Amino acid sequence: MNFENFQLEYVVVVMAAMILYLLYYVFTKDSDYTRNIRSVASVVEDLNKELFYVKKKLSDTQKNIKENSQRMNDEEIYQEIERSVYDMVQPLSIALKQMQNNINEIDAQIESRISSLESGVKQISIPSSIHGNDDEKIISLFKQGVSLETISKELHISKPEVEFVLKINKIK
Repeated sequence: MNFENFQLEYVVVVMAAMILYLLYYVFTKDSDYTRNIRSVASVVEDLNKELFYVKKKLSDTQKNIKENSQRMNDEEIYQEIERSVYDMVQPLSIALKQMQNNINEIDAQIESRISSLESGVKQISIPSSIHGNDDEKIISLFKQGVSLETISKELHISKPEVEFVLKINKIK
């Protein structure tokens, strides 16, 4: 019977140890869960506070919108927008007018320069002493190796006129 008592005592001790271990396990898990629940509760509380402030701000904003919309009707809003746009566009309009004036001045200067160039070109004419026969004589003499000065003396024309004929005919 001793052996049976020993086995029974052993079983009771093992069962008591298991019960104690289970109690310890449940206690530690319970403290973990409690800690997690507290942190979740803290987050929920912070979210509730934030939600309260957002709702309050929304309510204040709605009140301000109602007050502002009651102060200005649609026509006043339209006039205010029109004034704002006019204030923004007016400097651009002035700048564009100034640019147009500058362009007109530049255009007038260009026109006067073109007309002066045209009159200058009209004054420059091909010398009257040079004829087709003289051109052939100048080219022929030049190809024979006669100097420009000699050609001009022989044909009774200026040296620049001789050079001009040679340049026109792409000889020199």
